[in-house]
Amino acid sequence: MDEAPREGADGAVARAEVSPVSRRQRAVGLVAVAILAVAGLYTLRDFLPAIVWALVVAIGLWPLFQRLALRWPGHRHGLLPALVIAATLLVLALPLVLIGFPIFSDAHEAAQWLERARVYGVAAPPFLQHLPGGAQLTQFWQANLAAPGAMSVFVGHAMQGSVLEVGRRFGAAALHRLAVIGFMLLALFFVLRHADTVTAQLKTAGRRAVGPAGERVALQVVRSVQGTVNGLVLVGLGEGLILGVAYWIAGVPHPALFGLMTALLAMIPFGAYLAVAIAALALLVDDKALAAMIVAGFGVVVTFAADHFVRPVLIGGATRLPFLWVLLGILGGVETWGLVGLFVGPALLSALLLLWREYVAGREVEG
Repeated sequence: MDEAPREGADGAVARAEVSPVSRRQRAVGLVAVAILAVAGLYTLRDFLPAIVWALVVAIGLWPLFQRLALRWPGHRHGLLPALVIAATLLVLALPLVLIGFPIFSDAHEAAQWLERARVYGVAAPPFLQHLPGGAQLTQFWQANLAAPGAMSVFVGHAMQGSVLEVGRRFGAAALHRLAVIGFMLLALFFVLRHADTVTAQLKTAGRRAVGPAGERVALQVVRSVQGTVNGLVLVGLGEGLILGVAYWIAGVPHPALFGLMTALLAMIPFGAYLAVAIAALALLVDDKALAAMIVAGFGVVVTFAADHFVRPVLIGGATRLPFLWVLLGILGGVETWGLVGLFVGPALLSALLLLWREYVAGREVEG
């Protein structure tokens, strides 16, 4: 029982000794903390993707930010975070510009092509005859697409009122993505500005939560995110650049756009194969079968080398995960968390594996 306050000889009231917290009080406190945590996460549920993206970007840019901060320490909490935000915004806006201009410039031409196809039909491309079952494919094309007016059904479906609804949904999704990007940049600014304080608090929380292993786990998560950023983003950009040059040499239409699409898809393991297949198909439609085969073969070689040699070294070395677990972490993370799961998935598996190794090695995990 707690002692009641008692009066001293000089009339002052002495502070009563506080008894240890009972199990019931501890349980009630844990329940209250859990309720508050769930309520807080539920309140921030629409902003959590932006916050997680801000943390991922901050961790990925941290080595560069540290070098700049050491060179200009007086601007660590003001100008440097603002410059990082401006550079990140430029990196995000540049692909949109590169994609947007070709799409807008080709939209009128595409509408005219659809109208001509609806009225006059579309002749079967020559490459169909060289495919297995080419005669049947050509016959099907002639019956359903080549005859005048045959495409009216397809074009009519595309021109129905449902397109307006799709446009509304696309516009709403685009606005939502812009809002997420805006909050992400805002959160990124404050994360970089107060990085020292946040890092110290996270280290303290990790030690109190899981003992001496907490700081090691946090450091492993940071390394995992940095390794995944290097393995996915940098390697994807490299693939896009190399294959973009190959597209330009082979005569793929809009090689810059196809190169950018390849870079974005290459950030997902085996995603570059889809971009290479689309580029080769574009060449086939343009009756450039030899160029299509060369692009497909070169793209497979580049993508295979990147996915099986470069990425495992960059990601596996940082996450300390076998490549199979890296792949499962990436794919499972995307399935569960969306695009940010590309970086969250391997980091989570890496942290769990480190805790398992700490437990098996018999190190102290509890505080």
